[in-house]
Amino acid sequence: MKKLIFETSDTLSPLLLRVLLGSVIFAHGAQKLFGWFGGYGFNGTMSYFTETVGLPWIVGFGIILLETFGALALVAGIATRLLALGFTLLAMGIILTVHIQYGFYMNWEGSQGGEGIEFFLLWIAISLGLMISGGGRLSVDRKILAA
Repeated sequence: MKKLIFETSDTLSPLLLRVLLGSVIFAHGAQKLFGWFGGYGFNGTMSYFTETVGLPWIVGFGIILLETFGALALVAGIATRLLALGFTLLAMGIILTVHIQYGFYMNWEGSQGGEGIEFFLLWIAISLGLMISGGGRLSVDRKILAA
């Protein structure tokens, strides 16, 4: 089981994918948890999740933790495959509960009621690639497997 989760190569591609995906997702998590980058902070985000979207409190809390601390762990390459699976499921949930109604494209012109799904499809593609490859070069996973 340890090998299945932590095995990875010393290639550069997974490093780039996990650092960039983790950085983008962290920015969204920081909006939700801390109110950084124009976000609503923990209380505002939890109100949106529970009152508007209808998520159970524990699910909203888990999303905030995954997007904040899970994203930092992804950047470091800690349990990359497990986090990539979590991010895949999260992006699929976001698509199905919020964004699918707005179609494919992002709302660049402000003419839609919300954002489409294209961003989340890229998020899923990167996550699936990391599930296959593992964390790659400079990942903590490599050190865990070697221990």
